[in-house]
Amino acid sequence: MIAIIDYNMGNLFSVTQAVSFIGREWRIIDKVDDLKFFKYCILPGVGNFGLGMEELRSRNFENGILQYVQEGKKLLGICMGMQMLLDSSEEAPGVKGLGLIKGKVLEFDRNAGEKVPQMGWNQVEFMDKNNPFFRNVADKSYFYFVHSYYAKVDNQANSLGETEFINRYSSIIGEKNVLGYQFHPEKSSDAGITLLRNFFDK
Repeated sequence: MIAIIDYNMGNLFSVTQAVSFIGREWRIIDKVDDLKFFKYCILPGVGNFGLGMEELRSRNFENGILQYVQEGKKLLGICMGMQMLLDSSEEAPGVKGLGLIKGKVLEFDRNAGEKVPQMGWNQVEFMDKNNPFFRNVADKSYFYFVHSYYAKVDNQANSLGETEFINRYSSIIGEKNVLGYQFHPEKSSDAGITLLRNFFDK
């Protein structure tokens, strides 16, 4: 059973549909006390980093998620949910993220000649081709992105996948039992669905 956190900032329908498609049971939770019943958890998210963290904190999910990860359970952040795994974001100066992976979220240069936000399909290069998270997914596969901010990790070892758009950035980040996708795997056809399956099978 997979917990999907509802904190009023995520497109839950597409995520639940994808999880159902890979044959896994799921439950949407909006109370932090329910986290303890699940081995896997998805933190989805769309919108503003600062508002997202405010919504998490107002529901006491921040400390609950940190404890959940410390217990060795597996957490997957998607899109803004991935960005909130980091320490901070230029989108919300002064607002602390979850800090589960050291790094920050930066804004794309809007004067670089590309349309921001990045919206559409782009490639992801896997940094470790043998990582079991990427099993049965071709390197440099295309995934679906919608975002104006990108992740810059402090430790290059936490950058599991990278993408080129204006600059090269980390589109998959990970640290032990924590994983984050900047793109939407649930909207990324077979490659995205396979990545989801690999996370829950690992």
